[in-house]
Amino acid sequence: MAVTSSSSSLSLFSNPQSKLSNPQFLNLPSTIRPTTSRFKCSATGQTGFFTKLGRLIKEKAKSDVEKIFSGFSKTRDNLAVIDELLLYWNLADTDRVLDELEEALLVSDFGPKITIKIVESLREDILAGKLKSGPEIKDALKKSVLELLTNKGSKTELQLGFRKPAVVMIVGVNGGGKTTSLGKLAHRLKNEGAKILLAAGDTFRAAASDQLEIWAERTGCEIVVAEKEKAKAASVLSQAVKKGKEEGYDIVLCDTSGRLHTNYSLMEELIACKKAVSKVVSGAPNEILQVLDGTTGLNMLPQAREFNDVVGVTGLILTKLDGSARGGCVVSVVDELGIPVKFVGVGESLEDLQPFDAEAFVDAIFS
Repeated sequence: MAVTSSSSSLSLFSNPQSKLSNPQFLNLPSTIRPTTSRFKCSATGQTGFFTKLGRLIKEKAKSDVEKIFSGFSKTRDNLAVIDELLLYWNLADTDRVLDELEEALLVSDFGPKITIKIVESLREDILAGKLKSGPEIKDALKKSVLELLTNKGSKTELQLGFRKPAVVMIVGVNGGGKTTSLGKLAHRLKNEGAKILLAAGDTFRAAASDQLEIWAERTGCEIVVAEKEKAKAASVLSQAVKKGKEEGYDIVLCDTSGRLHTNYSLMEELIACKKAVSKVVSGAPNEILQVLDGTTGLNMLPQAREFNDVVGVTGLILTKLDGSARGGCVVSVVDELGIPVKFVGVGESLEDLQPFDAEAFVDAIFS
């Protein structure tokens, strides 16, 4: 396949070849290779396209409940004690049972505020005679958790606006699974018919672009990377969004440098990235998704607050929940911040970044 060069400070790779088989790969000044989407969405108009895409993803979430169920097995095991407590429940045991239920919720990282709210609500209904059996208490518990999720985090589907390309920025600290989540999201969106462009905006970490190029190869997406060292992330993202606009991409997924929420100079770089893409496409970015490591439980809350204060996080991706018994943090972060969870990571495979469905989640942890 022919390779063309240009003096551009950025490079565009289409389905990049493995560096292992092409040692000169990084020395190419610029590479462009055409690609095609697997299929195209037949929706007419840009608004219709994104509406259909959102519906397809939501339907997929409903059909993949088994993945959610298996992904939260450790949290479910933690909460299984609730079934034992309620099996032989009677009114005289109310205080003891509710104390142990409270402990089970706290161990699963529901957090003190939410736990007290749930338990006291149950206590009131029991004493008022509204709940008279173990199954009724269990149903009331599930309903209470579901209401917490839906009241403050109802917009779980991607909000991609009405013009192409939609721009999605992925932010978070190092080690949380940010770049991996972006790659899995690209896979899901492309499989639903969207034409995806990846932007390697993590210019701070040397291996970040290489990692994202591997994901581009795995998913069959094109990618824009910085050719020069120490390139400004805002410049990379701006050029990627321009490319997306000029060449008819549906969605540009933008990786950013992982940073501690206490590193204010790097946090300010996110503001510059946000401004840069908005100059290319009015209203962009459509989504700013923060990736949070589910194994950290409630410790994720300070991170989420800081990122939200700086750039206005629109949705959350909670990762590594399959390896954690702290699934209650999903409820805590939604209740505390009012930011919806959009996706959850429940495994290692490409398909294991699942659209979040509140009802499926509640059923998974309280089987």
